[in-house]
Amino acid sequence: MAIERTFSILKPDATRRNLTGAVNAAIEEAGLRIVAQRRVRMTREQAETFYGVHRERPFFGELVESMIAAPVVVQVLEGENAIARYREVMGATNPANAADGTIRKRFALSVGENTVHGSDAPETAQVEIAQFFSGNDIVG
Repeated sequence: MAIERTFSILKPDATRRNLTGAVNAAIEEAGLRIVAQRRVRMTREQAETFYGVHRERPFFGELVESMIAAPVVVQVLEGENAIARYREVMGATNPANAADGTIRKRFALSVGENTVHGSDAPETAQVEIAQFFSGNDIVG
């Protein structure tokens, strides 16, 4: 198995409810290491760039507004097959469909306030990590 990195965001619904520690514990219990972490208030430009793939979708504006409404915690996670592992730990986008014990089943409020984001592929992870971290920020 390959050691890889993935990108994670603890979304505003998580930070508003002081869930950073609980979500980090779930991440670490899954065998992933947090090798970079920063609490930020995402700008509109950052949110629009980050979610640019959804620009033409009807929910784009609402998504951007929700992401800039409160601070987020951006992270780089590392571990064996980190991308697939984190997606498994996050659970389905819709918390009603998420498996028991997953982050979204435990903490998400709705599809729109689903607590976390995780990269879906190695290429996506590279781009997402680079948007928020430089090489010196990531310490394994």
